[in-house]
Amino acid sequence: MTPAEALAKVTTSQAGGLALAPDRFGRIFNLPAFADLQNGGPPSLQTALREMGKLGGVIDAKDPLQEGPIRLITNPELSPNNLDNSTHTAGTTFFGQFLDHDMTFDQTSPLGRPTAPEQSPNTRTPGLDLDSVYGQGPTGSPQLYNPADPDKFRLESGGLFEDLPRTSTGTAIISDPRNDENLIISGLQAAFLLFHNRVVDLLRSQGQTGSVFNAARQIVRWHYQWIIVHEFLPQVIGQPLVTELLTTGRRYYRPAAGQQFIPVEFQGAAYRFGHSMVRPSYRANLAGNADGTPFFGFIFDPAGQGQADPVDLRGGARARRRFIGWQTFFDFGDGNVRPNKRIDSKISSPLFQLPLSAISSGDPPISLPQRNLLRHMTWSIPSGQTIAQAMGISPLWAQEFPELQQFGHGLPSNTPLWYYVLKEAELMAGGQRLAGVGARIVGEVFIGLLQLDSASYLSTNPRWTPTLPRRSGPAGDFRMIDLLTFARVDPTSRGQ
Repeated sequence: MTPAEALAKVTTSQAGGLALAPDRFGRIFNLPAFADLQNGGPPSLQTALREMGKLGGVIDAKDPLQEGPIRLITNPELSPNNLDNSTHTAGTTFFGQFLDHDMTFDQTSPLGRPTAPEQSPNTRTPGLDLDSVYGQGPTGSPQLYNPADPDKFRLESGGLFEDLPRTSTGTAIISDPRNDENLIISGLQAAFLLFHNRVVDLLRSQGQTGSVFNAARQIVRWHYQWIIVHEFLPQVIGQPLVTELLTTGRRYYRPAAGQQFIPVEFQGAAYRFGHSMVRPSYRANLAGNADGTPFFGFIFDPAGQGQADPVDLRGGARARRRFIGWQTFFDFGDGNVRPNKRIDSKISSPLFQLPLSAISSGDPPISLPQRNLLRHMTWSIPSGQTIAQAMGISPLWAQEFPELQQFGHGLPSNTPLWYYVLKEAELMAGGQRLAGVGARIVGEVFIGLLQLDSASYLSTNPRWTPTLPRRSGPAGDFRMIDLLTFARVDPTSRGQ
């Protein structure tokens, strides 16, 4: 059998893309599910996955939360199962979450019950077009925009610095409610609103008259897409694979021209690698507390439930200290940046006790790893080993997964893709980035979405380079610190 014939057997009939429409999920691989899911699979399988992903289980990093949020940052040796990633800053996690919310939103498929992805709506546009920020624009989503200047977004304060616009009950008035799940993602949403507004100001200062909304939106989108290709993807999949995908093309995610869609191998498994990068706690800012001291908090803490100014970093609240000091999350050269956690098979303990407000359906389970694992049953996702073999990559076999032996169902050699991708990164790349199957799926989908979008810079003008001013360095590049500086939320602009 030739390589082309082998590939045809494992990719879908559209050579790497099967979806009924861009607003539906689809598949890349025509392969069996990781377990026998006929008639929904045996009840013991769901039980096994819940055990695997429970608080205190094999995936839990077992962080000593009793030490408090500050010591878990300043004394990383307290969490020997949850190592820092020296190649990422803490902001990589939340920029990745922001990207996820721009591409995909599954509000209907039930956890743990097999569902045809081709029948399941994706309520976000699959392109990297910032519809999670812009909604339907000033005409279709007027509640997002300034009534006195509809080219610009609404933005409010009520704290020391900016905040999202909110209703009287504290609900954020934004296109995607998930961008207020935690304080960092809501701060990033606010930064993009300010970024757009500053681009509007720039265009007007250059003499453009009338509505400049569409021109500003294109500038914002293209600079955002540049950051994805030139900063985010090299961090998470490595520059060599990014270069290969841009020069020699995609092998597996290959839908027909213009037919963007989100594959379940990406949405339900591989791209959820970011959950492993989340720290138990963060320093939200350097001087947010009333006495001018830094505000530290766990990403989620059950004690924060119902508090007007929660002790943790959940979203949905407004107070003086609830803003983000970006010097913690991106490297402004002042020595204040903090690292991510590694991409590995251990997840920070607070993610096993999510507040229901951080779950779009509002339903349990509240353990994020349990939800990820049950999603494999929902989408009948192939095992990591099966996809590795289809890609011609040497698989990780049972000897690499002794911790899964206790759960039965052949999981050590037929491993759910999400967990397999984490173990790949841990064993093949030291937890610094994705490797193997995970890197290939994530890279091909991101590059594919941009190449298949007729309005993206990579499709319209792949030789384009950024035009906005940088914080420092030569023109023709643009990074997250440049975006935050242009939006005037950087430490210098705030005097912090």
